[in-house]
Amino acid sequence: MTNTFNFKLPRLLLLLTTTTAALLFIFNFSKTDAAPQSGKPAPKKSAASVPPPTPVLLKRTTTRTETRRLGYGGSVTVYGAPEGSITVEAWTRSEVEITAEIELNATTEEELTRLAPVNNFVVDEDYNHVRVVTTGTHDRKYLKRSARDLPKSLLTLPWKIDYRIKVPAAVDLEMYAGRGPVALSGFEGAVRLYAPTSAGADISLAGGDVEATLGTGPVNVHVPTRSWRGRGMNLRVGGGELNVELAPNYSGDIDAQILRAGRVENTYTGLAPRERTTPTERSLQARSGHGGATLSFTLGDGTLRIRQEGSKQ
Repeated sequence: MTNTFNFKLPRLLLLLTTTTAALLFIFNFSKTDAAPQSGKPAPKKSAASVPPPTPVLLKRTTTRTETRRLGYGGSVTVYGAPEGSITVEAWTRSEVEITAEIELNATTEEELTRLAPVNNFVVDEDYNHVRVVTTGTHDRKYLKRSARDLPKSLLTLPWKIDYRIKVPAAVDLEMYAGRGPVALSGFEGAVRLYAPTSAGADISLAGGDVEATLGTGPVNVHVPTRSWRGRGMNLRVGGGELNVELAPNYSGDIDAQILRAGRVENTYTGLAPRERTTPTERSLQARSGHGGATLSFTLGDGTLRIRQEGSKQ
């Protein structure tokens, strides 16, 4: 019996050695192909999950200028682009000069060429009235009428037009602006400004009948004369900063109001509350000098500052 056990022992040791080696091989192989040490399975790569590369857009900027005659007491209407600034200023000539800087973006030069006549502007005129109308991919009626064959892939490409318009000093202005800053200076007349998505404005006027609605500040209003020549101003701003600068020794009435959150800061020394009114943190009805036309300022949220011209406060 002892001989039988001694005979089977080497075979048993050989079997154990072979089995151990096989297990070690399987363990090492599975460890090599296993997921990362976190225990989570390796994510499967799919062609659909890889985002397509962002196309590189070419940019083309062109400048176009148009001039039209406009007599004393004429009117100008401007329909701005969805993106871009509008600057209107007075000069001594009896004409309107429209200068537009047009910026287009596309993936190829051919696309830029196709977009050039679409994203542009036209000038209409009749007796003592000049109208500037922006055309482009934002106007569905215009596309159906004049650019039906334009590929849909071009409709969402970014573009903008920055306008600089010079007008006679005595002119009425009606303006519809998009997303961008607005600037008005030098002329006197009836102004109707509608820019609910604008980003900032600079207004330097000495008179007229002004009705304006603006999006967000900063909005800077400068009155360079000692009194307002005209019916007055009614300016409404959605939010941000509204800064009003008055000339020294100014005579006129000022109404300032915050609708929701914010405050009115008055550092103009000649401005005193009108009779039967009590100023609060968000409201001020005041008079400077002998009074005069009313300049009314309404701000949704933010800070409304009234100060003297040239003040650093």
